[in-house]
Amino acid sequence: MCGRFALDRKTTDLVTLFDVDIEGDRLPEPSSNIAPTQRIAVVIDSLPRGEEFPEPVRRLESARWGLVPGWAASPTQSAPLFNARVETVQQKPSFEKAFAHRRAVIPASGYYEWETRADGTVAQFIHAPGHELLLFAGLYEWWKNTEAPEGSPERWLLSATILTCPSTGGLAELHERMPVFLDADLVETWLDPVEEGTEELLDQLVAGAAEVADRVLIEPRSPVGAE
Repeated sequence: MCGRFALDRKTTDLVTLFDVDIEGDRLPEPSSNIAPTQRIAVVIDSLPRGEEFPEPVRRLESARWGLVPGWAASPTQSAPLFNARVETVQQKPSFEKAFAHRRAVIPASGYYEWETRADGTVAQFIHAPGHELLLFAGLYEWWKNTEAPEGSPERWLLSATILTCPSTGGLAELHERMPVFLDADLVETWLDPVEEGTEELLDQLVAGAAEVADRVLIEPRSPVGAE
């Protein structure tokens, strides 16, 4: 699973790295301890409205970590949906529509798992070699606050979740599940809002995640402010 992660890159770095066309408002600052319900940076491709043959636009947006389905009565109706299992993402009502056309990339410097040892619990930080980012496969949704005035910042809430799959390699010794790491070659396909999500895409995703998992490093490191 993925319940805490870090991102040490500034907005300007992410805009350049992902060739972003539109930079959203209230983007979060770098943090070594990002928890569910906090704001996270997400990369999405969206289709402009009102155009006959629209081209996808690359956006960097701020989203609530914990997906809120469009049909939910409120953002706090249930526990935060901060992870989504690849095995059921096509069937779960909370995720199926997002998987079809609203897929996201969530950049991270690394994430944490807590390892239980004889002498206590140790926070292990999983990250890529060097200063390379990990890219998590995510889904996003827009939730409409009908009580907020039209045009106000509170009118629409953007939220997101991180996909997980069975852990492979050394990560299986820490936890039975891991985030779905996006292989760089699959980023464009994953973000494409025109192509519908399929079982084949999920198979490619999980296979690519295993290859990335073979390269990650694991080291003890406590997230700042974590209990």
